[in-house]
Order: sequence, then structure tokens, then C-alpha cells
Amino acid sequence: MEIVEGIGIGFAAVIAALLILFVRRALVTRTGGIIRLSVRVSTMLDGRGWSPGFGRFAGDELRWYRMFSFALRPKLALSRKTLAVERRRLPEGQERLSMPADWVILRCTSQHAPVEIAMARSTVTGFLSWLEAAAPGAASPRLASQDWPAA
Repeated sequence: MEIVEGIGIGFAAVIAALLILFVRRALVTRTGGIIRLSVRVSTMLDGRGWSPGFGRFAGDELRWYRMFSFALRPKLALSRKTLAVERRRLPEGQERLSMPADWVILRCTSQHAPVEIAMARSTVTGFLSWLEAAAPGAASPRLASQDWPAA
């Protein structure tokens, strides 16, 4: 009987963890402005280190939340004021296996350090529009390169 109880408790714990993940995502995404994107959290191995998640536009910040995390706070917050896109490229090598085929990788610089983000090609236009938008009279960050390869 102890084995059955152990299996039942384990099953209940897994169901509770999944429920918490869904409730967390619902809480974070309830106000809209959500995009699917991955952030490269480690550059130790070529083509590896990508973490899936979703981004939420909140004023002048893009807040990135990991997909499989219990944290209610974003793992990364990128400020529009200090963010600039250096270049755009298609996934290469191992990256093609870890993300959808229609995704594009943007190498950006921010106040803290360079960051690579990947998102759907259809999302890039909206992201760049948000990045270039600014309140009247405010300085807008510029795209580092206008001669990007066609993606």
C-alpha cells in the first residue's frame, strides 16, 4: 500500500506543479502585450544556451519570463532607452534544432551586456517598432545596422 500512496503523492505533486505554471502564466499575461521569444543565457557552446520564454511589453521595458519557472518576476528586463539592435541573423547549426524554422536571432546591446534574443520573423517588425517608438522629444535608440540580410 505504501508504494501506491507514494505514486499517488508523486502524481499529485506533478499535477500541482503544472497547475502553478499555468496560473503563473495567466497572471503574467493577463494584461496583454505578450510575445514568444527565447533568450540566450549561456554562450559556452556554439548554438546552445537558449532558454524559451515569453516577453511582455510594460512601458519602456521588455520583460522576459522563463517558460518553465515558478517566479512571478521577470528573469530579464530590457529598457528601450538603452537597447540597440546590432544585427539580425538566421539560426545556424544547433540553433536550427532548438527553435522554430521561421525565427530570427537579434543580437542587441543593452546597458549591462550584449544579449541575443530569438523571435518569430513576424514578431520582429513589431519589436523594432516598439524599440524605435519614443515619447515626443525623447531620444530614440537607433538600429546599429540598416543593411541587414534579408531574413
